[in-house]
Amino acid sequence: MSFTTAQAFDKFYDAVKLDAATEHKVVQRRDRVVEVLQKAFPSTSTMRYIDSHIIGSMGRKTASKPFEDIDVMVHLAVDAELWRNRYVSNSSEFLSRVRTSLNSTSTVQKVGARGQAVRLFYTDGLIVDVAAVVKYNTGGYGIPGGSGQWLTTDPLQHGQYITERNIQLGNRLRRFVVIAKQWNKAHSSRLSSFHLEMLAARTFSTLGRDTRDGLRKFFNHNIHNLTVPDPAGHSVDLSSYLTPTACSAVHTSMTAARDRADLALSAEKRGDHAEAIRHWRIILGAQFPTG
Repeated sequence: MSFTTAQAFDKFYDAVKLDAATEHKVVQRRDRVVEVLQKAFPSTSTMRYIDSHIIGSMGRKTASKPFEDIDVMVHLAVDAELWRNRYVSNSSEFLSRVRTSLNSTSTVQKVGARGQAVRLFYTDGLIVDVAAVVKYNTGGYGIPGGSGQWLTTDPLQHGQYITERNIQLGNRLRRFVVIAKQWNKAHSSRLSSFHLEMLAARTFSTLGRDTRDGLRKFFNHNIHNLTVPDPAGHSVDLSSYLTPTACSAVHTSMTAARDRADLALSAEKRGDHAEAIRHWRIILGAQFPTG
């Protein structure tokens, strides 16, 4: 049965958004990690478990299939003397202690590390990244930087920012981001998930129900405008990970998407939904309905 372009977008969103079964699994795995860390770092330890939060796109409710990892931020309090003598200049040792504790008490398939987090690998492929952090009195959290240094971040403020912008934009930003991430995944994933979210959050002063028009505006607005500050104030430019070559590739990809979105919008306007859907499928990937 054929359907309109708007109906195709509704079907697509339902197919790629976070589903209830995955949400349940996310909470279960978070709870298991918390249980393990509470035992590993009790209140009598020189490193103590304080609290945890699901962060990343799962926490911000902007995840888009396929779901590959769950980010769990774990706040640990460190005794002042231990901090000064061992960890203040060596975040790798801090992370190693967390990894060792998880490795000795966890029943998952494999425990590894990726520089900033401890990775828990499961047989179903849904990885848990445990980001162990310390809280700074000056604001934000310290997270291992991957080379022994500490980086300052605030995932909770990032989540609050997206929540506020979503409300300001009529509760449509999260839906938009879930769909926009499919464009990124279909075209080499050149943008980080977090960077794309922040670009989308700053693009719109208003965001209507027409996601097709919103995507066209998003591509057009950001073709030569990839610089965006960290809303928590800890990074001047979230696009700094992109090399000049990568920036050029993003510009080319966004320009092509903007131009094809123009063709799709024109086809929809004249009532040719099959042609509009064909163009959107090229933009958003093979999971987009065929009509």
